[in-house]
Amino acid sequence: MADTLGFMIGDVSRLLRRAFDVRARAIGVTRPQWKMLLTLSRHEGVNQGRLADLLDVEAITLCRMVDRLEESGMVERRPDPADRRAWRIYLTDKAHPILDELRLLGNALSEDALTGLTGPDRDALENMLERIRTNLNDLERKEKVAAHG
Repeated sequence: MADTLGFMIGDVSRLLRRAFDVRARAIGVTRPQWKMLLTLSRHEGVNQGRLADLLDVEAITLCRMVDRLEESGMVERRPDPADRRAWRIYLTDKAHPILDELRLLGNALSEDALTGLTGPDRDALENMLERIRTNLNDLERKEKVAAHG
């Protein structure tokens, strides 16, 4: 079952990403840009190092992403008052309507993906996926402790 479960979750994830890319491209945003904008909306003012950690990308990759979004006017770098070498990243007013539009696209894609599932089925799926995520996060923490402890 583990191989089948992992394959199925991976395949669904790939198909969701592909479908989202098609829809987001229509408004001129890539999935990585959307992910960064969404993460920033939840952690506005975070420094670049922490943002790279949140997005699970290398610092140089994040720097290029910030450069592109800054050039497009959707984010801005501000000096970190606590560290002269660091920058904090903020959304601009231009980013908010695009984020709203991307949320609508994401919600519509979720509805399309969940077509045929009843409300209780959707709730059960969400609960099961949350349980799997919690289990895997717990496992990762235990493995880190074992490796360093």
